[in-house]
Amino acid sequence: MLLEKMLQSQGFGSRKHCQQLIKNGAVTIHGEVISNPKFKLDLNELTYSVYGQTWQYREKVYIALNKPQGYECSHQSTHHFSVFDLFDDVLLNRGLQCVGRLDQDTTGLLILTDDGQFLQALTHPKKHVPKVYQMQTVDPINTEQMAQLESGVELRNEKGIFAATDVKALAESKLQMTVHQGVYHQVKRMLAAVGNKVESLHRAQIGQLRLSQLAEGEWIYLTEAQILAAKNTPETLVDI
Repeated sequence: MLLEKMLQSQGFGSRKHCQQLIKNGAVTIHGEVISNPKFKLDLNELTYSVYGQTWQYREKVYIALNKPQGYECSHQSTHHFSVFDLFDDVLLNRGLQCVGRLDQDTTGLLILTDDGQFLQALTHPKKHVPKVYQMQTVDPINTEQMAQLESGVELRNEKGIFAATDVKALAESKLQMTVHQGVYHQVKRMLAAVGNKVESLHRAQIGQLRLSQLAEGEWIYLTEAQILAAKNTPETLVDI
């Protein structure tokens, strides 16, 4: 691939802008300044620098974020910060999108990507990728409510029955459960349907990818094994 085309694919701007970066001596590969926009590259494990900042070539990007409270999963946020404010323009220029959404007051695991097929694989209703949520409830959880959640509830303006799996009490007013759909405000609406209310909500896991050590507000590029785990492919948990 030509150097100018590679830079454009990685989010550094238009072809013309990338050509100018190269001609200005901003791009180095293996410590050598490359000033020819038509320089041919081997993309295999390619690392390069632009104005002294090192980057790795990535055909597609797959990112896990421990979403903080008070951030919307929208490019056009209205009343709160946007999760996209946490990323630089180079990544945003690639067309980074959230894989599903979390409400502004919900924390936890959020995946972002510029790979449309991957996004579809995780969000299509037929895929039923499990997601584990932990929540603090307004009232103490009782066994009847837990049984109702597992047997399924109806949600207003939604077709079908919505049931959770692996419902368990973590404390008197703290609950963990797994859902396999992804309708609007599903967890909060399910708790309301059984006569309780979510006070705070946290997504701990998507597929077999579990949030463990990633601090709130931090993000990482996913490895191949972590990408597969998010798709619910392996049988064992992968922590991040």
